[in-house]
Amino acid sequence: MGRARLARLHGIATSYAPSPGKSVQTADDTVVAVLAALGVDASTPHAVRTALAAYEDGAGRALLPRTVVARPDRPPGLTGLPEGTVLRVETEGGGTADLGAPDPAALTRLPLGIHVLEARTPGGRTARAPLIVAPDRVPAPPGRSHGFLVQLYSLLSRRSWGMGDLGDLADLAAWSGRALGTGFVQLNPLHAAVPGPPTDPSPYRPSSRRFPDPVHLRIEHIPEYADLAGTARLRADELAARAHTLRSEVLEGGALIDRDAVWALKREALELLWAVPLSPGRRAAYCDFLAEQGQALEDHATWCAIAERHGPDWRGWPDGLRDPRSPGTARLRHRLLDRIDFHCRLAWLTDQQLAAAQRAARDAGMAIGLVHDLAVGVHPSGADTWAQQDAFAAGMSIGAPPDTFNARGQDWGLPPWRPDALAAAGYAPYRELLRGLLRHAGALRIDHVMGLFRLWWVPEGRPPTEGAYVRYDGEAMLSVLALEAQRAGAAVIGEDLGTVEPGVRDALAARGVLGTSVLWFERDYGGGERDAAPRAEAAEAADGPGAARAPEAVPDGSGAAARILAPGEWRSGCLATVTTHDLPTTAARLTGADVALRERLGLLAGPPERERSRATYELAEWMGELVRRGLLPEGQGDEEAAVKAVHRFLLRTPARMVGVWLPDAVGDRRPQNLPGTWDEYPNWRLPIAGPDGRPHTLEELAASPRLHALMRELSDGYR
Repeated sequence: MGRARLARLHGIATSYAPSPGKSVQTADDTVVAVLAALGVDASTPHAVRTALAAYEDGAGRALLPRTVVARPDRPPGLTGLPEGTVLRVETEGGGTADLGAPDPAALTRLPLGIHVLEARTPGGRTARAPLIVAPDRVPAPPGRSHGFLVQLYSLLSRRSWGMGDLGDLADLAAWSGRALGTGFVQLNPLHAAVPGPPTDPSPYRPSSRRFPDPVHLRIEHIPEYADLAGTARLRADELAARAHTLRSEVLEGGALIDRDAVWALKREALELLWAVPLSPGRRAAYCDFLAEQGQALEDHATWCAIAERHGPDWRGWPDGLRDPRSPGTARLRHRLLDRIDFHCRLAWLTDQQLAAAQRAARDAGMAIGLVHDLAVGVHPSGADTWAQQDAFAAGMSIGAPPDTFNARGQDWGLPPWRPDALAAAGYAPYRELLRGLLRHAGALRIDHVMGLFRLWWVPEGRPPTEGAYVRYDGEAMLSVLALEAQRAGAAVIGEDLGTVEPGVRDALAARGVLGTSVLWFERDYGGGERDAAPRAEAAEAADGPGAARAPEAVPDGSGAAARILAPGEWRSGCLATVTTHDLPTTAARLTGADVALRERLGLLAGPPERERSRATYELAEWMGELVRRGLLPEGQGDEEAAVKAVHRFLLRTPARMVGVWLPDAVGDRRPQNLPGTWDEYPNWRLPIAGPDGRPHTLEELAASPRLHALMRELSDGYR
């Protein structure tokens, strides 16, 4: 009983529900391991008693919570303050406000921002805590809009160096905004990767979520490129020629996108550019960037510089370098000043090109522009975990518990943030992360948005079945999100596919966070509540977060599938799409290529005949629905017409945003990511291609009759 109480006090669930009506108790040794990761010893009955007493003497008697959160009409719960306590606020802007006697409602009338609250009792006890005053909601998207969803690396132009880059992004935004009337471009995470070779191509296992990866730079768009002369110019021309060959191999030779080969060329070119002196104006802008980014950028660049010497896994570095604040790290930082400056410069250049891409989008008339993607976690050996070790739970990994889709559970290999450390820091790591991502964004997509409320922690060395849910302060996490989104004027989209605990979708909607609705999954599974299982959500796949798996059309084999939701039954607060980066493309689903691919790789959940039958049943059901609603006047059997029809269906929903998976626009048959595979399938390495598998350049996409015909359907649908 004592250990269970200790777990509850620290937000650890002692049971979970793998399926409706079933409850599984969390193993005692799991509870002990998770508490240990939170700095609490619960290994023996004596240790439990000691920890409970320490809690009562510490957090239990604290005058103030670690962080106080207030928003309009929702004052914080400041209970237990002794009579005569006075409150004082130091505002973010440098002012002070003496509130006198505790009046939580007065805190809601303070300016929005991150302040400091001080409480002083008549007996002389004092306490200070960060005070977050946040708006009720994140900004809403400006009107209804449609746009493209794209994995940037897959979007190659005739100017790319072997993979899509920020120049291609700016060009896509400028063209689609002007020519097609699109309102946004949603991207994959552009976070900095753990360097290889080989580099993990997945954008969902980054080294750092705080800074973008310079591999996305368009080299020729860097102003100093024009100033290269002599041998540096000759070498730059040689690198550009090799990049042309690399690009041709992908576009014309059937080669996969090779991030490491691209980075090898770009890195050498960037070394040449780094040697070119900045103009006075450019130098001043760079210095401003350094001052603005501060310690976070210095730590990131220091990690990059040390990784060049000792490899990318800081856990294997010499002892003195594993601590970013150690004397040994300080000495090496001094010796590596040039390399640190190089990596700082790359962060600045990437930030500039991201800003240019967002300007191009807005100049083209896009109401939203770029929609950046926030991955759910970071690599355990990367820059973020090195720089913020106190914020991460050592020896833990996030994942998913066993459920009706996966009896083994999932381990994503990503260390979780400690909720207690976030609260103690006033959520500074989270705030800084959001601020960086929102610098050049009209909206932000949050992968596995349910993680703002709870995450499944798996102790190192144990199977994911032996994990536990750990709760985060959802009110605080959403308030920080609302504050930073309002400051940036950006909307927020939550990827809420998968197992969602009751009430979470309602809480997100109440704060203005849009959900994610995928056409194939929008069915009535009974109960009438979005949080009810199974609802055919896209269960997170075994190879990581963000990976979706389609449900069975006939779950019980009886031939009676859950009813397709009518367009008017969809929620308005969502980004509506037909498919995503890790689901079959629409053309693949229509032609059966998705089942054939999974059969070839041995990934089918049952006998091939049954899986093909289910796919055929679901497709026929959808085609019948489209015909019945008059959305397929061309008749069945026409693939392009069917692609148009499912998007016509989306336009009839009240969704605020309608997303078109860019490969769908040209009939690509291949998913960008096939959950459950590693070497068996080229995940995250495919260029956008047509039905025959031939890669399409950005220039060809812009001229594609098939793409223009589809996008006319969406443009006409908004008139």
